[in-house]
Amino acid sequence: MLLLFALASILVVVLVGLFVFLQGYPLLAKTGFFTFLTGLEWLPGEGIFGILPMVIGTLAVTLGALIIGVPLGVTTAVFLAEYAPERIAFWTRRAVELLAGIPSVVYGLFGMTVIVPLVRHVALNWFGDLLSPEMRTGYGILAASLVLGIMILPTIVSISEDALRAVPKAYKEGSYALGVHQWQTIWHNTLPAAGTGIMSSVILGMGRAIGETMAILMVAGNAPAFPTSIFSPVRTLSGNIGLEMSYASGEHAQALFATGVVLFIVIMILNGLALLIARKGANA
Repeated sequence: MLLLFALASILVVVLVGLFVFLQGYPLLAKTGFFTFLTGLEWLPGEGIFGILPMVIGTLAVTLGALIIGVPLGVTTAVFLAEYAPERIAFWTRRAVELLAGIPSVVYGLFGMTVIVPLVRHVALNWFGDLLSPEMRTGYGILAASLVLGIMILPTIVSISEDALRAVPKAYKEGSYALGVHQWQTIWHNTLPAAGTGIMSSVILGMGRAIGETMAILMVAGNAPAFPTSIFSPVRTLSGNIGLEMSYASGEHAQALFATGVVLFIVIMILNGLALLIARKGANA
């Protein structure tokens, strides 16, 4: 019975992937996968489907989220695993876990009402003369990266803390026996030993950032164009699907499913890479 349930879980993943692929395959067969992937324009009304600007937008937003979320998440994990008193660590973990339970739309509302006005203020007062009008709205890469950086924190913090706590105590005790300070021990001993687990948390957080839709729709600006600065409005792959699927039909709908195929492949590659890194770390 347990084996059947496990196989059912695998079957669900296979069926989802197969359904998306079959729906998007007609357009991919017509235009070519690489032509679709490297196309420079997205004009559904004219039958032109190129997702390269959205690929670049997705990568830019995801990179920004990692730049914000990884240092904050890893340092939080170090604090919880090495420094925090038990009572403070308990409540900090509960707060981080609560972040994982907040709906995406709430993050989007927070971004619209707090982060976007802050980014707009910075854009107008610090770079006003250098930016075009659409870059002064506050909706763009920077706002989306800040929101996503907060959203990936639970993944990075929880997995990184587990990796840090899994480091054998003998490593730290040997370092302390040599007279090494606690922070130097963490920097030169504990963090390298937990590196595979931390890297897995980063990759899984990256997968969460790439697949996020609702919050990004609300703060990214949704312009299918190449970004030229961190204030540029962009449209991500998942945001493109969520924005246009409700009214798409014919080749337009097939193009959105084909976008889903690209997104599905990227997520599977990232998850596979995380598993590979974790397995190498276990065998090391």
